[in-house]
Amino acid sequence: MLFYIFAALAVLSGAYMVLTRNLLYAGFSLLVTLLSLAGIYVLLFADFVAVLQLMVYVGGVLVLILFGIMLSSRVHDKSVLSESVNKGWGIIISLLIFIGLAYTITRASFSSLAWIRTGAYADVLGYQKSTVQSIGIKLMTDFVLPFEVASLLLLIALMGAAYIATDKQNV
Repeated sequence: MLFYIFAALAVLSGAYMVLTRNLLYAGFSLLVTLLSLAGIYVLLFADFVAVLQLMVYVGGVLVLILFGIMLSSRVHDKSVLSESVNKGWGIIISLLIFIGLAYTITRASFSSLAWIRTGAYADVLGYQKSTVQSIGIKLMTDFVLPFEVASLLLLIALMGAAYIATDKQNV
């Protein structure tokens, strides 16, 4: 029954978020949607994903969106345009970093690490491992490349947001 309450709350607040024209109300509706999704994760015994939902999305991304909405509503007569300079150097450096990371990841032998071998056989050895440990092992072995690519994309987005937020007249 609690699952259906959280699911209905998520769907209704998500629909309100899409249909409203007020950005601040849409941000608060996103808060209700993300909190109800965290409640669904708790009901599904996905403790790590629920805490991650609360910390990353509710605590970080939503606060950033709400601050962006509140700060951008006071900006008048200014256009937010990015001035791209030295695209060639950025592409060359990012390709070199990508090639270096891809080479390092393909040459590494993760299966020889002791903590991965003991974590992989935890069920066989008879002790209970948490979802955090199994997610950590999967992230550092099978999904290390998507994990690193996502972290680089988030870093680039953070640098772009910081650049756009600077006052270009005083720099």
